Amino acid sequence: MFRAPLIWLSRQKTIFKFVRNNGFAKRAASRFVAGETIASACDAVAVLNAQGITASLDVLGESVEREEEARETGRQYIRLLDEIARRKLDANVSVKLTSLGQDISDSVCEEITRSILDRARQLGTFVRIDMEGSAYTQRTLDFFEQRLMKDYAEQVGIVLQSMMRRTAQDTEWAIQRQVRVRICKGAYLEPATVAFPDKKDVDRSYVECSKALIERGRYPGLATHDEKIITELCAWAKASNIAADRFEFQMLNGVRRDLQEKLVREGWRIRIYVPFGTQWYPYLMRRLAERPANIWFIAGNVLRETTRRR
Repeated sequence: MFRAPLIWLSRQKTIFKFVRNNGFAKRAASRFVAGETIASACDAVAVLNAQGITASLDVLGESVEREEEARETGRQYIRLLDEIARRKLDANVSVKLTSLGQDISDSVCEEITRSILDRARQLGTFVRIDMEGSAYTQRTLDFFEQRLMKDYAEQVGIVLQSMMRRTAQDTEWAIQRQVRVRICKGAYLEPATVAFPDKKDVDRSYVECSKALIERGRYPGLATHDEKIITELCAWAKASNIAADRFEFQMLNGVRRDLQEKLVREGWRIRIYVPFGTQWYPYLMRRLAERPANIWFIAGNVLRETTRRR
């Protein structure tokens, strides 16, 4: 009921301009977003590292239309990589190609992306190319394979979404090339022609692709908060004598902290996706759209805060 309206709201730039300095909106976003600066994001990662949890940092933003904005995002990622190294944090980074100029030109995007990957290689840090909506799926995979994979095979990986009908085929493509994959369910509203409309099919695709990646892939990241699926995969891995260091679970900052702690206690590897930056509004709307329980969580916290102030 809430998903389509919330995703629509995530695309409204005029609304973001209105809520950017709204105290309530910032408090709601703080559950999921580690502030607006590199320093605040790295502080959040330090806390996670102390708990035995690794992280992937993401500078929020996408669909950049001006070249200078894309170049500044690239420079921000380089500063971020430097700070991760300076503070000796256990973290890598995630980038969106549209934030690095993909909609301006592939050549501009490649130049900026390579500058990030060059610095990451110097510092021994991994970079994940995030997947965006279905209009970008093939473009992203082509860009990765044709412009990055040969020169940065050890430094860069991709993301696949189990909601997409094509993902089983893309999973085999990645396994054959031993590309590191993060598998997630997908956060974009897609037509039934390209994506499974029913949750059961998305879940089935997720489990099947995850098992294939664990068995034959290269250190996949299993990004999900679905406890039923996590339990199934853990049991399957144990029964198949698959070591815990063959893969890692990944979750979003601020979501299912109880489950994160449980997995760490049980000896599984876990990485938290930690976004930060000024463009937090679209991200917040998508998180609410993914899991309506997040709406009630935020509402409950605001109510408790209001009650305490009285």
